[in-house]
Amino acid sequence: MASEITYAEVKFKNASPAPAVKVPPETKEPEHHPQKYPLWLPWLISLLLLLVCIALVVVLLVYPFCHSSDQPSALQQQFSEWKCDSEVPQGTDRGWTCCPTGWSRFQRSCYFLSPDKMNCADSEQNCTGMGSQLVVINSKEEQVFLSEEIKQTPKIENFYIGLFEEKVGQWQWVDKTPYSVTAAFWRKGEPSAGSDENCTVMHGFEKDLNNWNDVRSDYKHHRICEAAAVTV
Repeated sequence: MASEITYAEVKFKNASPAPAVKVPPETKEPEHHPQKYPLWLPWLISLLLLLVCIALVVVLLVYPFCHSSDQPSALQQQFSEWKCDSEVPQGTDRGWTCCPTGWSRFQRSCYFLSPDKMNCADSEQNCTGMGSQLVVINSKEEQVFLSEEIKQTPKIENFYIGLFEEKVGQWQWVDKTPYSVTAAFWRKGEPSAGSDENCTVMHGFEKDLNNWNDVRSDYKHHRICEAAAVTV
C-alpha cells in the first residue's frame, strides 16, 4: 500500500524581517555666492561723502568772502575781524558789505585814519602793506565824508592823502587816476609854488571844505588809507 505524503504549511511567526539599510542623508555643500563688491568699498564711499561735506562748508562759508571780486587779497590776509552791514550795494545780489574792524565805510570803500604819524613815503608804504593805498578822492561827497571823519579824531591834525607832485606843477594820484584841478579841494593859496612841497595832506583845522595843503615829504603826519569794501 502506498503511503500518503502529507504537506503542511508552516509559518514562522518570530522570523525577523530583513534589516533595513539606513542610507545617510546626502550632505549638501553650502552654496558660495560670488562677492559683488570689495570690502574696502564702503569705507571709500564714506570718505568721499565726508570730503563732499567739507567742500560744501568751504564753498558756503569761506569761498564767497575770500573770493570777492572787489577786494584786494592782501587786505583779507591782514585782518581777521570785520564789521559788516546788510546794505545791498546797487548792481549786486550779495547782501553784506564789510570793512576791517576799526575802519570806516563810505559807499563801497573802507577808510583807515591812522592814530600814529609817519613821513610821506612811510605813510604810502604802510597803507600798501595793509593791502590798501593812500586815499584817492574822486568826488565831493567823498571829500565831505573824510573832512567830517578827521574832525572826529581825538586830535584834529593833518592827514596824508594819495596825491603827489611828480614834477613841478604836475600832480598825480597814487593809483594813476587823472588829476583834475576842477575836482581838487586846495586851501586858498595852495598848492605852493615851491618844489620842496610835493605831498598832500588834508588840513583838519580848516572849517571850509577846501582843506588840502601841500607839504614837505619828510614831515610826519597821520594818514588815510583806502581799500575797496568786501561784499558777501
